[in-house]
Order: sequence, then C-alpha cells, then structure tokens
Amino acid sequence: MFQSENDGIDLERSVEFAEGVYWVGYYDEQAGLHCNPYLIVDNDEALVIDGGSRPDFATVMMKILQTGIAPNQINGLLYQHYDPDLCGSIPNFEDIIKRDDLRIISDSANLMFIRHYSVSNRLLPISQINHQYKFSSGRTLQFIKTPYSHSGGSFVTFDPQTGILFSSDLFGSLGLQWELFLNLRPECMDCFHLSNCPVKRTICPINDILNFHRSVMPSAKALKYALEQILDVPFTMIAPQHGSIINDRKVIRYVFEQLINLTDVGIDGLISDDYAFDFDKLRKRLA
Repeated sequence: MFQSENDGIDLERSVEFAEGVYWVGYYDEQAGLHCNPYLIVDNDEALVIDGGSRPDFATVMMKILQTGIAPNQINGLLYQHYDPDLCGSIPNFEDIIKRDDLRIISDSANLMFIRHYSVSNRLLPISQINHQYKFSSGRTLQFIKTPYSHSGGSFVTFDPQTGILFSSDLFGSLGLQWELFLNLRPECMDCFHLSNCPVKRTICPINDILNFHRSVMPSAKALKYALEQILDVPFTMIAPQHGSIINDRKVIRYVFEQLINLTDVGIDGLISDDYAFDFDKLRKRLA
C-alpha cells in the first residue's frame, strides 16, 4: 500500500480533502502523468469532475463507492476539456449510472468532440445553464472560461462553498515523483535556480509544473490570459486535473508568479517573436 511520502495519506482509498469533496484518482508509480478525477457530494446528489480514462474507470468507481455514494446518485458528469484522460470512461459511467436524466456537461466547443466518445446521454453546454451548475440544495458551481489553456473550450470550475478552484490543466504537473498535495520546502520558495537546485534535490516539483505547461499550453499569451481570468475568483485551494492539489496561499502565489513569467511555452518555444510568413516561398511554390 502506497503512503504519500510526507502526508501519510492512503492513496488506495478516496480522499476527502474538503467537506463533501473527494479525490477519486489513481496513482500509477510508473506514469509521469497523474490524473485527478474529483467527486462533489451534496446531500443525496453527486457530480463527477473530469472522470478519467477508460483503463482507470474500475479504480475511480471503486473509490466513488467508498464515499457511500451509489452510482444512480450521480446526476452530472462535468468535463473541463475533451481529452481522453478525462473523457475516455464516459460510456462506463453511463452504463453503471443508468439514469435517463444524466447530463454530460461542458463547453459547446468541447462537446463537439466529446460526442465521439459514444455518449448516449444528454450533452449540456455550460452556456445553456448560465455558466453555473446548481445542486438541489442551492449550492452553485461557477464556470470560468480559459480559452486555449489548453483547448478552445477549456474552462475551470469554482466551488464557493469550499473555496476550491478545479483548474483542469492549469497548475498541472508532469513527473514521476508525485504527491496528492504540493509541499514545498521553505528554501524552494526563495529559489531562483530551478535548473540547478541549491539543496541538491533530484527532482524539482516546480520544474515539473513549468515543463508541463511548456508542453501542453499552446502559447505564453494563452496561459497568461487564463491566469488573469482566474485571479478574479476568490479561491483558497487549487485542484488541478494533473499533478498535486495546492492548498497553501504562499505556494499558490509562488506557482502563479512562476507561470506568469514562463517563457518558451508551446509554439513560443519553436519560433521567435519576430516570425513572419515567407510569402516569396508561397509564390514560388504555387506559381
């Protein structure tokens, strides 16, 4: 049984990290990309956020059942973009939930692709519900659009009741050394030498975050725009779809600053800022 190195959490079970909010993911010690499906339980209703891949479905559903929720209490599946590591298990969820009124919720730009996962239940664009999701109790989740971070229809989800921002790929990470909660040493917060750790750590968790954004986000412009949108949200915790949950205000600010100043993101790392299309080449090629 794996025990997280510094927090003692049993990752073979669901983890309630805020009231009624559970991590129901899977820790694969051989994988560099760790996915974090989440479950929100409100009285006798439940919503799954970014439910995970098809191979991970059995583990995710087992952890959902550990919370005491029955499958037919899930009345919504929320997807913040359309990648298979989020959406691959949609048919599995539909088969076990067996509700005609189950809603598959996302931005319309994402639903154009999500429909290809053999979806049989209703596809509900967030624009049709005023960019918010309401439980019967009145509890409301808010959706904030973060276009091209990393897909055109990307958005994040804020739960005012717990202060959690479910940030999708934003604040995600890629690396073999993984913990459910991001814990930085004091010396990490003052570090300006990410390429050469002054305390000789073999793996830098901040580098894992930055490298993930360099490879996944299309450009620094898109990343900065998305970060600016979520600064208007009064969140106190960030729960990304990859990597580690960040629940310390100082750590959140430090990571924010690192991401805002990030360069060589996506296409920016391949071409210079002064790139211009060679029209002479076009004319010669198609004369």
